[in-house]
Amino acid sequence: MPQHVEFSISDPHQSRAHDRSQDPAESSLDRWGATVDAAAEPCLVIDSDVVVVAMSASFEEMLGLDGSPLNRPLLDGDGVLQLLDFGDGKALEQIEVARMPTLLALTSGRLARGLVRIKCADAPCTFDAIATPLKDDGKVVGSLTFFSLIQ
Repeated sequence: MPQHVEFSISDPHQSRAHDRSQDPAESSLDRWGATVDAAAEPCLVIDSDVVVVAMSASFEEMLGLDGSPLNRPLLDGDGVLQLLDFGDGKALEQIEVARMPTLLALTSGRLARGLVRIKCADAPCTFDAIATPLKDDGKVVGSLTFFSLIQ
């Protein structure tokens, strides 16, 4: 039985540039925010002011959030996340908070990875977090973080 196969060769960079030109007003935060909003994996996007732009439903459920995390500070006072010390389980000291991958990617403009302990709905949870800065025109405008639960 004869088979017919067709191939198309195109410049992948050209097709990506074309996709972006469809809506040049859409920012990196908007694009990644929409992606995270629909993601099955625990993840979040923050802006340069460390305010939550988007959070996946699975991560919201793990944290046991009562209200929406959107437009709330990630940390501080009524922040969405409560980071815990690995040693004593108390609130993490401010100097250590700055080393959280989500914040480190934002401040360094580079990929960041590390373990974080967060107060979750049932008990403290430990996550392997990997974060990347989000940029518009070469300027860091936020960060995207994926969390993998460590059992």
